[in-house]
Amino acid sequence: MKPFTRAALLLAGTAISAPAMASTASADGQPERDYLPTDIVVKGERADDYGTDDGSTATKTPTPLIDVPQAVSFITEDQLEDQAVHQLGDALRYVPGISMETGEGHRDEVFIRGQESTADFYIDGLRDDAQYYRSLYNIERVEVLKGANALIFGRGAGGGAINRVAKRAEFQSAISGEASVDSFGAFALLADVNQPVSDSLALRLNATYEEFDNDRDFYEGRFIGVSPTLTAALGTDTTLYASYTYDNDERVTDRGVPSLNGGPLTGYDSTFFGDPDFNFAESEVHIGRVRIEHDFNGGLSANASVQYADYDKVYANILPSRIPDDMPGFVQLGGYRDYTDRENLIGQANLVWEADFGNIGSTLLVGMEASSQDTQNGRDTVSFDDGDPDTFDGLTPLAEEIFVPAYTITTGARSRDSQLSTLSFYAQEQLQIGEYIELVGGIRWDRFDLETFNVVSGEEGDRVDEKFSPRAGLIIKPTPDLSLYASYAESFLPQAGDQFLLLPEADTAFEPEKFTSYELGAKWAPLDNVLVSAAIFRLERSNIQSKNELDEVVLAGKSRAEGFEIGAVGEVTDFWKANLGYTYLDGELLNDNDFGAAGQRLQQLPRHSISAWNRFDFTDNIGVGLGVIHQSEQFASFSNDVVLPAYWRVDAAAFYTVSDRLSLQVNIENLFDETYYPSAHGDNNIQPADPFSARFGVRFEL
Repeated sequence: MKPFTRAALLLAGTAISAPAMASTASADGQPERDYLPTDIVVKGERADDYGTDDGSTATKTPTPLIDVPQAVSFITEDQLEDQAVHQLGDALRYVPGISMETGEGHRDEVFIRGQESTADFYIDGLRDDAQYYRSLYNIERVEVLKGANALIFGRGAGGGAINRVAKRAEFQSAISGEASVDSFGAFALLADVNQPVSDSLALRLNATYEEFDNDRDFYEGRFIGVSPTLTAALGTDTTLYASYTYDNDERVTDRGVPSLNGGPLTGYDSTFFGDPDFNFAESEVHIGRVRIEHDFNGGLSANASVQYADYDKVYANILPSRIPDDMPGFVQLGGYRDYTDRENLIGQANLVWEADFGNIGSTLLVGMEASSQDTQNGRDTVSFDDGDPDTFDGLTPLAEEIFVPAYTITTGARSRDSQLSTLSFYAQEQLQIGEYIELVGGIRWDRFDLETFNVVSGEEGDRVDEKFSPRAGLIIKPTPDLSLYASYAESFLPQAGDQFLLLPEADTAFEPEKFTSYELGAKWAPLDNVLVSAAIFRLERSNIQSKNELDEVVLAGKSRAEGFEIGAVGEVTDFWKANLGYTYLDGELLNDNDFGAAGQRLQQLPRHSISAWNRFDFTDNIGVGLGVIHQSEQFASFSNDVVLPAYWRVDAAAFYTVSDRLSLQVNIENLFDETYYPSAHGDNNIQPADPFSARFGVRFEL
């Protein structure tokens, strides 16, 4: 019996019967439901400790997480502070089912349920798809929504989507700050000032300055972030939220180490395979967002958002390309410089109607979204030429400090422009039938119009796709604190890929790739502030380009990922808070296609992954933290030629509360100084993990 089938039978056997959930109607006709474990948290309000019951991101309606027919992982601000995490990539390492791609040393890039993405990132449900590193200084909570998510997020999101819930100005005075420094000399300063100006207006400012360092030779960088927000009550039923974010990130571009004999090159974990005078990455990001919410009473509400984002990005690198088979004492280098300018404009509007018809409760969502995206991307290439036709260009001896041969830069080797416009309409019904059954169903229509122009070759690409993306879910609730669900969802990804920089003329005839997600799950709240969840899933990817027997390109390629996950999060006791998770993953190419040969395992797909973070408070003043991360071995790429070995990492922390306004903490990463390689970009850009390090921090609140 396959693991997927065994897990399905096991999960199906967890159903139990118990008393019913109450459902009544208030005087204005709006349903009042006995939601557990807690009432839904309004988006933007601080979650309590490590738990939250806010499932609104998954449905765009006020829905408790226990009623969402989908696996959702989250990390609250309290947990981020306890772990001393400031960057998105570091936070996601504690989410099982996610593998981190190196992102070529200049961007966030993830695998969710075996699906790679550089673009499935969102902030308050709006797309934030440029390639850069995201800081968390202005973020309330990180959410990972697993499986196909097209109805809520549109294109992409085949394996899942990552949403950041931003901090909002609140009607209470608060000032807080944080300062920390680690054993490599990296440090971070953060400030958060919230101030009501009047009974109807509040302002908030989040800001940070961070400098980077680690054990890698020549690595350094700095980050500046400033994010003012405004909340305005425009009457008793209307609220306006406005925010602006400026992020500036500069750092050395570090592409890691090459492979040798089917594994990472060892003995060079601190060696920099690049040119410190050339390898750099800089991103400058401006994001402005306005949202208005209005309650019409009687269960009818509406919201509308507009987001403008401007991204300027450049990165340059010399990188290890390979170690020649017949010359194991040498490494071949390559290189290039890449730059991207992107402007996004997104508008979204939603109408939500909550009603109660006796024994039937209804939450209806109707919405639309329109966007435009203009992108200019170019690349300059690096050429090594030693004048000897019998040797490899860019070949240099392996050494503790790599000698980079002379090279020249060819400008304008690549230049391409793209214009993307989208229009979407969607509708979703959440139907509560009696005391035990809830149905979720919806469909989204997307019009996706992409035009690209290759400035160098003169080639043009133009394609319009119109796609329907359905979603269906069944939820059975034997008790208010237990839900059993089954769900089906679809998503699509145009052939231009994640970033839509270039659509080759040959690809304009091809339909988008398709993702189909099946999931069975359970969510249980055994305590008021604890949520336990489990799910089994299968994700099928189709319409991958492949070749037929006539060597013609066809959309016959397929892959499949399936697995099981279980997790628990919240305040278990007065002194113990935890976020625990395990995921089993299996996945392969089902036939020969552009990714590789039939039967090859999906890249960076560990069979087993474990994450466990715990905080224990022994007294009101003293606490400790303990974290464990494990991933089993995984292939660095679809070639299945290079293996990233399995690893365990243990983290620890100590907390001392001096007073209500002052606290101290120490965080230890990689407590036992393990050598491991958690991520890669292909077979020859493998990132060594940081060794043992300690971070010392102080936090104050006024």
